[in-house]
Amino acid sequence: MGQDMAVFRGGVAVITGAGSGIGEGLARLAAQQGMRVVLADVALDRAEQVAEEVRAGGAEALAVHTDVAEPEALDRLAAVTHETFGDVTLLVNNAGIETLGYVWELPAALWEKTLNVNIHGAIHGVRAFAPRMLEAGKRAWIANTSSIGGLGIMPIQTSYVLSKHAILSFSECLYLEMQVKKAPIHVSAILPGPVATRIFEDSKTGEDPVNARHREIMRNMLKSDGITGFEAAERILPQIAEGRFWVSTHPETTREFANNRARHLSELSAPSLPPEVLAGLGVG
Repeated sequence: MGQDMAVFRGGVAVITGAGSGIGEGLARLAAQQGMRVVLADVALDRAEQVAEEVRAGGAEALAVHTDVAEPEALDRLAAVTHETFGDVTLLVNNAGIETLGYVWELPAALWEKTLNVNIHGAIHGVRAFAPRMLEAGKRAWIANTSSIGGLGIMPIQTSYVLSKHAILSFSECLYLEMQVKKAPIHVSAILPGPVATRIFEDSKTGEDPVNARHREIMRNMLKSDGITGFEAAERILPQIAEGRFWVSTHPETTREFANNRARHLSELSAPSLPPEVLAGLGVG
């Protein structure tokens, strides 16, 4: 794995949502590979704790309070990164939140927050950093965290799922735009499978009993079956280094989701869920 990621050594990594979960794992692993790491998170205390531990291990790290829902915050993140460390080698737009509830019951402010974090956070992350990355003319990497949910459908998680579909299509188009520019910037879409993160602990959940039941099912599933954020990073970062577009923590599951989605679209089937999923939702 070390040789695969030698391309990152001496470079600068910027990771949003780096205070916990996959972002934390990526920050720690990037530092182990000899990168200077900028940890951006809305929870500065978490990011600073990780940064302190990274520095204790001998690497350079900077924690920056960043609410990716605010475009100006990403502009400030880009400015402080370039002032502190210079050109960016690896940008991972990873920050995301989970919101559960029927689409007509979520307050407008919660809809806006979810979409601003999950979609606009990546869009404005690229907008803030890509110009300097292009100007530098060096080999670089941009990775956006989608989800295997970006290849599927699920009620109650509608706001999250649609945001991950959007990130996937955004990444695909960005990949093509870098080709048009003949830029040495590799673009990847990260599609994590079950990873034990804080996403359901930190999620906003409506009062409907179905929402609460679904949240508990998903939280318990991640707790019992999910890999750690660092284990996820160990699977993710080498694939980014190789320049892969599709980056997965669970390749077989990702392929199953992709095949199911392709079949659903090619047959123009009505949306449906497996019986066991419906049972978990209290249907049938």
